[in-house]
Amino acid sequence: MNEGVLVLGADYRGLGVVQSLGRLGIPVVVLHEGPRNLANYSRYVWRAIRWPAGDEASRTAFLIDLAARERLRRWMIVPTQDETAAMCARNAVDLCSAFRVSVPPWEVLRWAYDKRLSHQLAADTGVEFANTWEPTRDEFNSIEFEYPVIIKPAVKSSVNALTIAKAWRVDEPESLSKRLDEASSLMPLDELLVQELIPGNGKNQLSFAALASEGQPIATMVAQRTRQYPMDFGRASTFVETVDEPAIEELGGRLIKAMDYTGLIEIEFKRDPRTNVLKLLDMNARVWGWHTLGRRAGTDFSVLLWRLVHGDTPAPVRARVGVSWMWPAADIPTAAREIFGRRLGLREYARNFRRPTDYATLVLDDPLPGLLEVPLHLAGALQRRRATQEVLRRKPDGARSFQSPEEA
Repeated sequence: MNEGVLVLGADYRGLGVVQSLGRLGIPVVVLHEGPRNLANYSRYVWRAIRWPAGDEASRTAFLIDLAARERLRRWMIVPTQDETAAMCARNAVDLCSAFRVSVPPWEVLRWAYDKRLSHQLAADTGVEFANTWEPTRDEFNSIEFEYPVIIKPAVKSSVNALTIAKAWRVDEPESLSKRLDEASSLMPLDELLVQELIPGNGKNQLSFAALASEGQPIATMVAQRTRQYPMDFGRASTFVETVDEPAIEELGGRLIKAMDYTGLIEIEFKRDPRTNVLKLLDMNARVWGWHTLGRRAGTDFSVLLWRLVHGDTPAPVRARVGVSWMWPAADIPTAAREIFGRRLGLREYARNFRRPTDYATLVLDDPLPGLLEVPLHLAGALQRRRATQEVLRRKPDGARSFQSPEEA
C-alpha cells in the first residue's frame, strides 16, 4: 500500500484532514476513542481503529506496534488534540522510527503547549498578552483583581470539565476561591491560571493560522472568529471569516520565528476595546477546528502539510480575504441566541450564506458524517446524562462538588 496518513482523533477536526487527503487518493486511517466520532463514517477512511485508553508510554507503544501490524510504516501521523500533539512531540524519537511525525519536537512545541511558556515567549518578543496570575504565588491572596476574570488551565494534561470548557468565568471575589478549589480538584493547582477577561465577543478575536518551516511561515491566513460558543470566551468557533490584518500577521510571524517552528499552528489574539491593543490568548500547535477554511481560501493546510512532511516545500501562499467557514450544527443555535438577543440581525446573518463558505462537516462528496452529526451528538449527550445520573444515584447525599458546563 502507498504511504498514507494516520489521524489521531475522529472529531470534526480529524474529519477535515481525512477529507482533504482522502480526495487525493491518499490512504487514511483514523484512531478514535468512541463509536460516535464523525470521521468513522467518512467514505475516505480506509480503517477506523479504536484507540485504547492508557498512559503516554502505553499509547506510544500501541502506535509503534500498530505501524508494524497494519503496515503503516512511514505514514504521516497527525494529532488533532493538545494532549496527542504533546505526546507525539515528547516521544518524537521513538515515533519517528515508525512514522513521519507532523509536529515539531518537544523543545519547540512546549512553548505553544504550556501557556506559562507562551507568555514568557510573548514577553521576550514584545507581544502583549492578557494579564495573568498563577494561584501558587505567595502574594496571590493580596492581589486586587478587576472582575470579571477567568480560570483556565495552563496545560491540558487531562480531560475534565475545565479543559473541556476552556475557561470558567468568575464575576466577584467571593466566588474566586470556591472556583479555584473546584478547579484544583480536577487538576494540580500549579497548572491553573487566573486571567483578565478581555471585553468583547468573537468579533474582537482574530487568529493567525500558518504552516511554517524552520520559523518561516509558508501558508498563512488571518481570520476573524465572528461567532463562537460561548460568545464571550469561546470553547469553539462557529463562524469564521478571512480578513486582511497585517498587524496579526506580524505578531504571529514574530512568535513563529522565535520558536523556530515547523508544522501547523494557530495563534489566537483578542483586540482589547479599551486600548485597541492586540493581546495573545493561546497557541494551538495542531490542526484547529476551522482549518478547513483553507479549502476555500486557497490554503488547504492538510494538503500543504503532507507536501512539507514529504520534502516538497510549498511556495509561499496567503489565504484569500472574504472567505468564510461555518459549522452549521453549532452556528445555527449560536446565531439564534444572538438574533433573539437583538445582537445579530436576520439580514446580517443571511449575508453569511452569500460568500464562498466551507460548511465544515457538510460536504457533497462525503455527506454521511455531516448528516449524522446532530443524531450522534444527541445520542452522546443522552449517554452522558444517564452516566451522570447513575453516579449521583450512588452518592449517599446526591451532592457533587461542581457543575460542568455540559450539565449547567
